[in-house]
Amino acid sequence: MSSPISNLRPPPDDLLVTLADYALHYNAPSAEALDTARWCLLDTLACGIMALKYPACTKLLGPVVPGTTIANGARVPGTPYELDPVQAAFNIGTLVRWLDFNDTWLAAEWGHPSDNLGALLATADWLSRNAAAGTPVRAFNSSSAIRPSSLTVRDLLVAMIKAHEIQGILALENSFNRVGLDHVLLVRIASTAVTTAMLGGTRDQIVNALSHAWLDGSALRTYRHAPNTGSRKSWAAGDATSRAVRLALIALTGEMGYPSVLTAKTWGFQDVSFRGQPVKLARPLGSYVMENVLFKISFPAEFHAQTAVECAVQLHPLVRDRLADIARIELTTHESAIRIIDKTGPLHNPADRDHCLQYMTAIGLLFGDLTAEHYEDKIAADPRIDALRAKMVVREEKTYSRDYLDAGQRSIANAVQIFFTDGTATDRIEVHFPIGHRRRRKDGIPLLQQKAAAAFTAHYSSEKATLLATLFNAPHQLEPMPVSELSHHLSA
Repeated sequence: MSSPISNLRPPPDDLLVTLADYALHYNAPSAEALDTARWCLLDTLACGIMALKYPACTKLLGPVVPGTTIANGARVPGTPYELDPVQAAFNIGTLVRWLDFNDTWLAAEWGHPSDNLGALLATADWLSRNAAAGTPVRAFNSSSAIRPSSLTVRDLLVAMIKAHEIQGILALENSFNRVGLDHVLLVRIASTAVTTAMLGGTRDQIVNALSHAWLDGSALRTYRHAPNTGSRKSWAAGDATSRAVRLALIALTGEMGYPSVLTAKTWGFQDVSFRGQPVKLARPLGSYVMENVLFKISFPAEFHAQTAVECAVQLHPLVRDRLADIARIELTTHESAIRIIDKTGPLHNPADRDHCLQYMTAIGLLFGDLTAEHYEDKIAADPRIDALRAKMVVREEKTYSRDYLDAGQRSIANAVQIFFTDGTATDRIEVHFPIGHRRRRKDGIPLLQQKAAAAFTAHYSSEKATLLATLFNAPHQLEPMPVSELSHHLSA
């Protein structure tokens, strides 16, 4: 006869409480983190604005039911849309991620912490606009009103630091990809915790909201890998941020939570989805992730390939007139790159191409650059690309793999060398740290500003583009500004 199952309600899992306390009480980030967050906000907005050029992205934007408008709704940058915060989070998150050009965090679980801006900006703008209008807001049909507060850009920057930290520290030693789960799980967790706190949630409400976020499990990584790579990977983070806002609003109605969602025997997340492994924090929560985040500055490319493309661009002048003489191309890389983007055979769409190490390297060799347009069908039809891919040999360098995981290094190293049919070869070009790395901030930030300026100039009037550039160069002006004022400047 089996033992009866205890129905005693346990206390909340320790991780839920730790995340809730951090989201609720952490308000003293380092000066470096605040400064980096400002540039991160600029970069993330620029990525979203650039995505507005692509119909495959814009077809997904706007309200679910066309023509629906929300009084004092959250605005979607670069568009005329004013939406409820759940749908606005989807819109913003989708724009931010579409071109695979926003920031990156590489650890046991990689991801893009600025994906969380979908939830954070939508929530902050919605609250700030309603506070300015003196309008109370409610979640669903709850009798409890949410008291909207006018959040400043500094509040938004602190919220970004928190979301970066939760996602990034959870990623350090928990590899969800190794059990087939997608990293947008951590976007939903981070956005849920921070958004619930922004909405005025109590500690218990944040714990409850987080329990629902873990209950959702995670999307599969199917859409990121051959032979199924596709465009869902570009809106998966938007989906995660919108779900986070919905769960935060549900928790604020007083809806119950599930305290042992992680650790419950048989039915908890760890047993069901994580092969019985504990989900753990590798270090105390602070501002480590924002300080060390990686910016994609030069190329809209999966980050494990960034330095490979840098190498290829350096080699471009030496090979552009000798393409027919190339016998072999050696790509030396790290284990994560091999696992994620080492890909042979046909590539079916832009999402397939921007997750192929060989394709991105070939573009750098051929054109001396890599832009989002290089993934489109017109350029992909160039037969020289697949001819170069066929000559590539990919191998792992163990020291690259070790330094990739070393907390003191966090390198993303690649090397490229070209061998010709006459027996000669180029130098072996090696890059350990991409331009967006913390070690290269001094060189990287001016280029990040140029990236953003180009995006804004292409979309907005010259007056508005200049205003935005000026604001982000003046933190004393930007940080006290209400989020609603910044969102007004960003609207179409």
